[in-house]
Order: sequence, then structure tokens, then C-alpha cells
Amino acid sequence: MNPAAATKRRVFARLSIAAGNSLQAGGIVAACFALRASRSAHSTAIAVIAMLLSWVLLYFCSHAIAHWLVGRVVGIRFLFYTVGGTGNPEGWPPGLRWIFERLPFLGVQTEKLSMQNASPGARALMWSAGVTSSAIVPTCAAFWAWRSGVPWSKLFFLFAVFWALGTLASNWTSRSGDYAKARRVLGHS
Repeated sequence: MNPAAATKRRVFARLSIAAGNSLQAGGIVAACFALRASRSAHSTAIAVIAMLLSWVLLYFCSHAIAHWLVGRVVGIRFLFYTVGGTGNPEGWPPGLRWIFERLPFLGVQTEKLSMQNASPGARALMWSAGVTSSAIVPTCAAFWAWRSGVPWSKLFFLFAVFWALGTLASNWTSRSGDYAKARRVLGHS
């Protein structure tokens, strides 16, 4: 049995591709508004809350849509989105693991035939896109907040960099992470 299959992702719901893309695009737009509001807020508390909201929205909304976008560019088709806990629970320490197994992460279900017909490089790019996006996009937002002078943003940017590095490292070392899937695809080419 595949060790990655031993840990099954908890799925709470399914969404159509159109609904999932709309939800994520709306979250990304809302994150941009929140980030912009953090720069012009008259209260430090509001500025910090808006900055944090932006980062969380980008973290949750950039992953699955990056899989979908890159997958579509390389010819992979998708059936639907899932809403459920993390697909990489082993990448988190026990306390956070329990939380991340229950958070509403979006996943995207590939169409089997298009995955079989895609080149190993195309599949690896699609698998790598999600975690790469969820590490880089929110970190860029934290950097923008810092460069825009949002209160507490320099400290938050440092947190965001360490969170992104942790995300990338845990995904790289995990057997069930997207990078492991990309490496397996490339190893079988």
C-alpha cells in the first residue's frame, strides 16, 4: 500500500470547477482589498487585522487554483474541487496537524485520462504549482505590507517568510505532499 494513501484527506464538500474558481478568485480579490485597506487604515489594530486577513485569504485561495491554472495550461483537465482538511497532515506537528486536518482547504480533482496523457513534466509542474503558490503569494503580500509601511508588518513579514520556508520544507520532506507527488511522477518517467 502506498504510504501516502494511508492518510486519507477528510473531505467535507465538493464544488464545481466554476464555483471553486469563483470562490478562490473572490478570496484573492478580497485579499487585495484587505491589503490595500491595511495601508490606509487609521487604526493600528484595523491595519494589522486587514493585513492578517489578506495573508490568510491568499494562503487559502492561491493553492488549488494554482494547480488548476497550471494544469489547464499544460493540458490537464479537472472534474471538481473538494473542500476538506489538508492533504498533507504529516507535514504538520501534532497540535497543528489536528487543526489543519479540519480547516477548509480546497483541493482539485484531476481527470484520470488527461493525467495519464500528460507528460511527466506537465504533471510535476501541476503538482508543484499549489504549494509553491501558497508559499510565495502570501509572503509577497506580507512584503508589500512591510514596504507600504503597514504597522507591525516588518515582524509579520519575517513570520511569513519562516511560515513559507516551513511550508516548503515540510511539503518537500513529506511522502504525501505535492512535491513528493511531483518527484514520484518524474521518477517514473
